[in-house]
Amino acid sequence: MGMFVISKRFNGEYKFVFTSRKGKTIFTSISCKQKSDCELMIAAIKENIGLFAFTKNGTASGKYFFRLSKGGLVLATSRKYSTELRLKKGIDEINKYAPIAELLDFSENEFAFPDADAVFLEAGEMD
Repeated sequence: MGMFVISKRFNGEYKFVFTSRKGKTIFTSISCKQKSDCELMIAAIKENIGLFAFTKNGTASGKYFFRLSKGGLVLATSRKYSTELRLKKGIDEINKYAPIAELLDFSENEFAFPDADAVFLEAGEMD
């Protein structure tokens, strides 16, 4: 099953990614000023992925990617794929798993994985 993950960018804005059931990022959203905007986009994708367009593109180096859009507004860009078949599999995975995907929110944490030294200091295990 796929997963939506909300996080904060270094500039303080929010974004979300959709990951595959194997944990690979399939697409990354545009930046949002409010976390609620991410939540609304995720809800819309989950409720009716059929209303969104997948526009396939290629890079000069021969890689493939897509943009997810609705009403002409690009909402997300996929990772780069080595073949068109892999790109298609990425889109298929979104169509199949987005409606039932879980949501993780790492936006409230400064660091999803805190510095190990800080954890040890708090536990009194380092001097």
